[in-house]
Amino acid sequence: MASLQELRQQLDEVDDQIVKLYEKRMSICEKVGEYKIQEGRKVLDRQREKEKLRDVAGKATSDFNKKGIQELYEQLMSMSRKLQYQKLVEAGALGRLPFIGLPSLDAGEARLVFQGTEGAYGQAAMKAYFGDRVNSYHVRTFRDAMEAIEEGAADFAVLPIENSSAGAVNEVYDLLVEFENYIVGETIIPVVHTLSGLQGSSLADIEKVYSKAEALMQTSRFLNEHGGWQQISVANTAVAAKKILEEQDKTQAAVCSAYAASVYGLKVLQEGINDEKNNSTRFIIVTNQKVFLKGASKISICFELPHESGSLYHLLSHFIYNDLNMTRIESRPVEGKSWEYRFFIDFEGNLEDAAVKNAIRGLREESRGLKILGNY
Repeated sequence: MASLQELRQQLDEVDDQIVKLYEKRMSICEKVGEYKIQEGRKVLDRQREKEKLRDVAGKATSDFNKKGIQELYEQLMSMSRKLQYQKLVEAGALGRLPFIGLPSLDAGEARLVFQGTEGAYGQAAMKAYFGDRVNSYHVRTFRDAMEAIEEGAADFAVLPIENSSAGAVNEVYDLLVEFENYIVGETIIPVVHTLSGLQGSSLADIEKVYSKAEALMQTSRFLNEHGGWQQISVANTAVAAKKILEEQDKTQAAVCSAYAASVYGLKVLQEGINDEKNNSTRFIIVTNQKVFLKGASKISICFELPHESGSLYHLLSHFIYNDLNMTRIESRPVEGKSWEYRFFIDFEGNLEDAAVKNAIRGLREESRGLKILGNY
């Protein structure tokens, strides 16, 4: 029986052959890519790949090896495609992506829209990004905000996309797919709830507390320490603050931000009542133009995938192969298609980068309905 050292030496010899054969195979694949460029043919030929996988698996001598050979050749063909996409990009076959790079966003004459009412966290996010001297108005729903910029009633909308404790705002993700609007910026706002009431009131006066349902849950530990208080849900935290001012009842208080309290002239009765002290919300800046800031470093995309084994794995390999750092992934069911999903991905990069163009070329050919949601 051969020793372990002898067996390892045999493996090394086989591996040397595999490396040489791999490089020979990729050299041929490069020529295949050049031919496809000349003939204007697509890189991905699903039928050819299925036939090839069936053929090579059939040459294996055991079920275990058949599975291994199929997995190996799936990787080999994936590498071949990536090489061919790279050749397409180098040949200029991808062309320019339909986005215009800008040095800055001109908000001086712009009209801005946010969801909620005066004092909402959305308004605070808007001012954090654009400054105090802005021409803005508010609407009732996220859909209203998206419609406003699509129709040209506003130039930019400010919408929440993610909360550090509650997760993704699914409705906004769905609206980004539905509307031809694009992300051009983002800002993160700390969510610090206060209990605020009328001037001259105190904690001892309070009997009813109003706020958005999520805000009441996020401050449940503090509120439950005052078991006699009635908790009442309203549309949002700013609406709660406005209600306290309008009704002038010292027994009522709102769970809202310090910003909302200042907008409505309320007295902060207790600061920082969140259960989770590191809570924050990420807001996106959206417009109806395909533009991006030249120094942008994050890209958001979405695409659909069939409910097939390995489909997501193969798509994500485009980020790895192009040395792109993926920072977030979310999935949403595709309406009307059982067990099929749309994936939302954030990754680092700029639309002018060759690696980004290469990855997007591959993703576009191998997924369904790829959409660039923005570079910011």
